[in-house]
Amino acid sequence: MSQGVRIRPASRADREFVVSLMPRLVEFGPPAWRDAGQMTAFDTRVITESLLNPKPGAAVFVAEDSGGTPLGFIHLHAATEHYNQEEHGHVEDLIVAPAGEGRGVARALLEKAEEWARSRGYRWLTLNVFAENVRAREVYKRLGYGEDMVKYVKELA
Repeated sequence: MSQGVRIRPASRADREFVVSLMPRLVEFGPPAWRDAGQMTAFDTRVITESLLNPKPGAAVFVAEDSGGTPLGFIHLHAATEHYNQEEHGHVEDLIVAPAGEGRGVARALLEKAEEWARSRGYRWLTLNVFAENVRAREVYKRLGYGEDMVKYVKELA
């Protein structure tokens, strides 16, 4: 685990912090044809629902420093692989607060995600990232994640 970073289950009390970070999801992308405001609003509704009405097969964890200051969060859920229909863990959201950047917060959250996935008997943990988010993609590669499929999109006016 990253030094000075603790991971704990999120609670309803974390809602304000978590929601405050949601705009960060669209800072590193998305392509111009996507509506960043709509995406943020949608993701905010999804994470709020997960915090207020936790469901089996999903989890939200918060990273904090030794003083209890929140530094980021990860939102996980079960997903099904398209080709073999095998259930696996999926990272729905991973956001690090500006104060947590460069402190191993993403690493600590992903380690917790991997622990969560293994405890459920999953062989894989997947995530999606905008192609333009080069920094995050480099972190994922360093941590052993590899590309599976690359999605191409053409906007039809």
